[in-house]
Amino acid sequence: MVDIEEEIRSLQLDSAEENNGVINLEDGKPEFDKSDEMDEDPKQDVQPQPVHADEPKVKDKETPHVQDEKDDLEMKKRHVNVVFIGHVDAGKSTTGGQILFLSGQVDERTIQKYEKEAKDKSRESWYMAYIMDTNEEERAKGKTVEVGRAHFETEKTRFTILDAPGHKSYVPNMISGASQADIGVLVISARKGEFETGYEKGGQTREHVQLAKTLGVAKLLVVVNKMDEPTVQWSKERYSEIESKMIPFLKQSGYNVKKDVQFLPISGLNGANLQTRLDKSICPWWDGPCLFEALDSVELPERDPTAPFRMPIIDKFKDMGTVVMGKVESGTVREGDSLWVMPNKHPVKVVAIFIDEDRVKRAGPGENLRIRLSGVEEEDILSGFVLSCIESPIPAVTEFVAQLQILELLDNAIFTAGYKAILHIHSIVEECEIVELLHQIDPKTRKPMKKKVLFVKSGAGIVCRVQVINTICIETFSCFPQLGRFTLRTEGKTVAVGKVTKI
Repeated sequence: MVDIEEEIRSLQLDSAEENNGVINLEDGKPEFDKSDEMDEDPKQDVQPQPVHADEPKVKDKETPHVQDEKDDLEMKKRHVNVVFIGHVDAGKSTTGGQILFLSGQVDERTIQKYEKEAKDKSRESWYMAYIMDTNEEERAKGKTVEVGRAHFETEKTRFTILDAPGHKSYVPNMISGASQADIGVLVISARKGEFETGYEKGGQTREHVQLAKTLGVAKLLVVVNKMDEPTVQWSKERYSEIESKMIPFLKQSGYNVKKDVQFLPISGLNGANLQTRLDKSICPWWDGPCLFEALDSVELPERDPTAPFRMPIIDKFKDMGTVVMGKVESGTVREGDSLWVMPNKHPVKVVAIFIDEDRVKRAGPGENLRIRLSGVEEEDILSGFVLSCIESPIPAVTEFVAQLQILELLDNAIFTAGYKAILHIHSIVEECEIVELLHQIDPKTRKPMKKKVLFVKSGAGIVCRVQVINTICIETFSCFPQLGRFTLRTEGKTVAVGKVTKI
């Protein structure tokens, strides 16, 4: 049996010298992680739930005030997309709900209503999660299913929270949330036994970390939650134990722990160390920042507002026309712009642009938008389509060349031409087939080997041709990393991660 962690480490040696032994996905080099075994329902991969858009839609009779042109992109607060990830029951939704309450997005009366509702269901500790988990199935089971979406602000930054599901059956939805995020908040439960369950083989703590890195979440805040729990009681020993176990795994998953990862203790249920720093009487050993401060201080790479416009569509609905939702991955969009909906080259005009509840005249990269379009019907748009500028449209293909890192194949199978899997790339979920293996990657030199190869096993690196049934919109990783990195999953398990090298 191949030791996959050793294989991955050897693959990383050549390009990791300047980065503390860690490959940085943003520099155009591949990012390869070892995934853990899961026994999920294979159907979940083919039909992911739509991204949950619980933001109020603009009412027909109201036209919000359009912000003045002088309210320029550079003058606004920066905008950051934060995805909450981690094992089921770690406290992601509760922490997200508490953040919204502390930042004034939810009033006291609403909290009291949720508290009563949770008490009636004999689930007193779930009431904060009800802010993020809005449908009855989620509240009844205490599990997030869809990607919850909410907004809050600090003095420096506007944040969009993406609350990803932690249950292994909903990993495709977690992938959808993480693909829209700039930074991740990994929520870990400090309660005795709960950290171990999430971290051991089969737990979602591991897979979420690996998927987040592959999907482009470059910065990670690791919050050790439930520190107020009776089995923990703000114990420094427990906090240090979790930190010491997580650091080697984060390094192996490709994170530069010194530069891109920050640990901090919190209690999501009572709000400790979220908006204000911990009182020494509660936790005498912690003198670091609170979560709001840590989020404000995260540095993000510069985005180019002059690049060709790209916005993958994650959802659509009717509201005085056709409205599409998505995150701007590149470029700038303005009211009145003529665009194409790719891959169909359907010409559309931008009628209105909304950031949160505000109508704006233009928006740049990194913004989560709702755009009202004319010239297209809602039924002519699918999730995974891309709004694109006409001058330099996004390529639409049915076949591409990719560099893959095989993680762990099911039942120790072989990877060869004819291998089928589910492709996840930005908001696309498509069935794909490997049609040809071109080169195997030498694990020592990281260069293609000359000898032709017919099959490879778990742990191998490979350059191959991938084919999909329907036309999809993608970019090469070197040009647009966010639209050129992907995962392959089969029967509910991530079997490979990779990047598009040629279209």
